[in-house]
Amino acid sequence: MATNNYWQGLKFGNITDSDILVMGVPFDGAVSGAYGAAEAPGRLRELSAGALPFSETGLDLRQLIIYDHGDICYKDDWVNYYEEVEKQASSLIQTGNLPLFLGGDHSVTIPLSKAFAKHYYPEPVGMIHLDAHNDLMDIYQGKSWSHACPQRRFLEQKNAGSENLFLVGIREFEAEELDYLKEHPEIGLVTAHSYYRDGHQTVIDRIVSAMHGLTAIYLSIDIDILDPAYAPGTGTPQAGGFSTRELIELVRDILSTLPVKVIDIVEVAPPLDYFNITSRAALKVIYEIFATFVSKKN
Repeated sequence: MATNNYWQGLKFGNITDSDILVMGVPFDGAVSGAYGAAEAPGRLRELSAGALPFSETGLDLRQLIIYDHGDICYKDDWVNYYEEVEKQASSLIQTGNLPLFLGGDHSVTIPLSKAFAKHYYPEPVGMIHLDAHNDLMDIYQGKSWSHACPQRRFLEQKNAGSENLFLVGIREFEAEELDYLKEHPEIGLVTAHSYYRDGHQTVIDRIVSAMHGLTAIYLSIDIDILDPAYAPGTGTPQAGGFSTRELIELVRDILSTLPVKVIDIVEVAPPLDYFNITSRAALKVIYEIFATFVSKKN
């Protein structure tokens, strides 16, 4: 368990009585770009030690109770590691409190979303994927567990229908992904281009409509949804992305209107960063997640 030196000003509780359950998944063995995402959970905690416990609008977060489960560190091989991550994630999800998982590369969403889908089975579950990339590859660079594959693996879960997958911020496509999207037009897709053209509220309305009727949604936030100007420290940056302001508003509106039960934030790579710009952007999003929870709680 992480020490109370982190998450400055927030109350600490145990796994059952806390509002937010944090768990780090420091793994970047499935990247196709540059390494470094394994260092993100530690860096985010370090920066949280200097973060003030208030939202950007002045909401007091000191009433929030947080439990930090610590990190699930890599050992043996990816099969055993993913099984352990899934097991530990399940222990958090089953409490009914809100787990916030800190990656790691996006492949960690594979065991995390598996734990999520199993917990809510047979009820249908949804996934909102905020990313520059679709992550819909079946196999990438010889790996079915690549960070380019998590949404394809999510769709293999029995209660994860493709009509309940929504991709936002996309601006790079593999040929296989384009074919898959043509075969599955029911998958929600908002490119960075269409977000810019259609506007924020139109996109929120589309997401809410697509997720209508679901009682459990997984929100996966890849920091490379941000333009590299706002998040240079990530392994596969893509120009033309969101601003930090746009991401905060998007996350806030999703959490305020939909039953999000699990969140992850992935692909922050501190060794590739400059002056912690990317880590600080991720931490800002995390604290606004906290703020949304407090607002709903009150």
